[in-house]
Amino acid sequence: MEKITANPAILGGKPIIKGTRISVEFVLELFASGITEDEILKDYPHLTKEDIHACLEYAAHALKNEIIVELETASS
Repeated sequence: MEKITANPAILGGKPIIKGTRISVEFVLELFASGITEDEILKDYPHLTKEDIHACLEYAAHALKNEIIVELETASS
């Protein structure tokens, strides 16, 4: 994950793609909103497929060992 870095002086220390001000969080939000990898690369031509994959890899590692609990709906 050498393409991901964090610096307290950039975006409050959020993990970003090295050499940019684009956060891992932003890339994940793009995917979550239905934007494809090709669309991201078109809209942000300074990014590479490797940058995007590094964001996904970072997110996967960040979630390892997390406990996922399904929330129940409150009954009326």
